Amino acid sequence: MAKVTMTRGKFNGINACANDKGVIAAAAMDQRGSLQKSIGKARNGAAASAEELTQFKSAVTKVLTKHASAILMDPEFGLPSLKEKAPGTGVLLAYEKTGYDATVKGRLPDLLPHWSVRRLLEVGADAIKILLYYNPYEAGDVNTIKHAFIERIGAECAACDAPFFLEPVYYDDDLDDLALAKKKPQAVTAYMAEFSKPQYGVDVLKVEVPFNIKYIEGSRAFGGTSVGTKADAMKQFKEAASVATKPFIYLSAGVTDAVFIESLEWAAEADTPFSGVLCGRATWQEGIPVFAKEGQAALEAWLEDRGVKNITALNQTLAKGAQPWWNAYGGKDNITVTG
Repeated sequence: MAKVTMTRGKFNGINACANDKGVIAAAAMDQRGSLQKSIGKARNGAAASAEELTQFKSAVTKVLTKHASAILMDPEFGLPSLKEKAPGTGVLLAYEKTGYDATVKGRLPDLLPHWSVRRLLEVGADAIKILLYYNPYEAGDVNTIKHAFIERIGAECAACDAPFFLEPVYYDDDLDDLALAKKKPQAVTAYMAEFSKPQYGVDVLKVEVPFNIKYIEGSRAFGGTSVGTKADAMKQFKEAASVATKPFIYLSAGVTDAVFIESLEWAAEADTPFSGVLCGRATWQEGIPVFAKEGQAALEAWLEDRGVKNITALNQTLAKGAQPWWNAYGGKDNITVTG
């Protein structure tokens, strides 16, 4: 592989989010609207207040960053919680608004109006993250709008010499869960190929496992309806990975810790060159009822027990299968750092 040139800010920022082996073992705590609703549902009452969101995020940060290479946080409710993070833990900050306008077709993205890449770096970000709902087969000009949007973010990150982590999430509002599962492998492969293109300026892809494991025969999570076998899943891992020219990590997408770990075990078995994870709800979602009913101290106690067990099991799985992020560029020695 030819030598790769990377600027100092991007190289250092990605490294800040990785462990000493170059693997990104990050915790995600940038949930906003969904977390508010989940806390309210758990206590059969109103959605969580801004103060409660910060308390929840502070508890997760305090406990889990002792076992994570980085924490993904939102600047709306999460900045105070960063004071609780373990020394040496990297920080990714979300730049997009939570959710999307359901009255407009296409789940179009938008940015937090009071923030810029420069401002996020000033409050402690090592890297910038954008979530993008993306359907490679969307009709009309929806994807043209989204492509231009990501190009602008990439240019802004380049101007500030900040790493850009992009999280495309496949959706199709016209399909049910089973139909989505059938199309997901092709869709994930398509968006990994698209956003590896240089015009977007993406440095790390945060992607979905390229199948829904509950529809895969032979998995522990299999629910009884099949769209494929484990052999199919192994092939889908390889096909999706083959089109990526950037380091990529997996997101947990709201599944349980056990289901996510099984998916990662399969990724390792398929020799998929993934560079780690950004894992959120799989690690801490079972603590939501504890917080809703008993408060922050009870959540911290739950996290010290169950949450630490979850993230420890995840880290053990990563140690067996994840590869350093710089392997995507032919190894650390193949990168020339400038600036």
